Amino acid sequence: MPIDRAGLAEFLRRRRESLQPEDVGLPRGQRRRTSGLRREEVATLCHISADYYSRLERERGPHPSEQMIASIAQGLHLSYDERDHLFRLAGHHPPVRGGTGEHISPGLLRIFDRLTDTPAEIVTELGETLRQNRLGVALNGDLTRFTGPARSIGYRWFTDPACRALYHPGDHPLHSRVFASGLRHVATLRGPRSRAADLQKLLFDSSAEFRAVWEEHEIGIRYAHLKRFVHPDVGALELTCQALLDPDQGHSLLVYTAVPGSESYEKLELLAVIGATGVSGAASAGTPERRPAR
Repeated sequence: MPIDRAGLAEFLRRRRESLQPEDVGLPRGQRRRTSGLRREEVATLCHISADYYSRLERERGPHPSEQMIASIAQGLHLSYDERDHLFRLAGHHPPVRGGTGEHISPGLLRIFDRLTDTPAEIVTELGETLRQNRLGVALNGDLTRFTGPARSIGYRWFTDPACRALYHPGDHPLHSRVFASGLRHVATLRGPRSRAADLQKLLFDSSAEFRAVWEEHEIGIRYAHLKRFVHPDVGALELTCQALLDPDQGHSLLVYTAVPGSESYEKLELLAVIGATGVSGAASAGTPERRPAR
């Protein structure tokens, strides 16, 4: 498909000017003259250079890749229809919609951007973390850094013992059943050629525990809302996990909270102060490569 440079530039400019800092989780500041977002702010949101983005708005620069357009679409909080339109303007076919997509809906992002005082993350139906807030990283470590099959927490659970260190040992059997049951559901839903089916085959070949749990043919196994953590800095935590589902993409916004006044609540407040310095080794398998910005 040919690139429509003029259409692409105009669309990007209009979308940038229609967004306010608070729409995308940015502070407004006291001396703001721009009606919408600045180009530099959009570039930061999209994980690209300000010069590169500016050239796109000026109908210049190289032909942007599909990965670059996906990153811009996410940074601008585009709807699915707007994202598809952006891909076509840039000369690419839009990604297939459904459970395999990684474009987060604007509504889910708006909620996520406002969650600053409690751990939160957005995950795919395969347990791949797409976004974490600062407290989410402090609790679980940086889960967006994994590549390949290890992006899925279910895969890491059965293939790397370090993944389990953050969770109460008494809950490990339930975690195994939940991950296997969830993978069975997604693999059946998406079919034998899906990424879920590929994960199932990889795990079946590499983990005796997974084979044993899988052969129980359990489906619909879920957690109680309470999850027990063993954090390397603050110790035992009992947190309620609430999930908000985006049915169009199969993404879930996970929010972890503690009962006000409880010991876990006080530990979350402490975690907000000390940050993620102590959890990176506990919640990460080895030293995985950092994924390129989307």
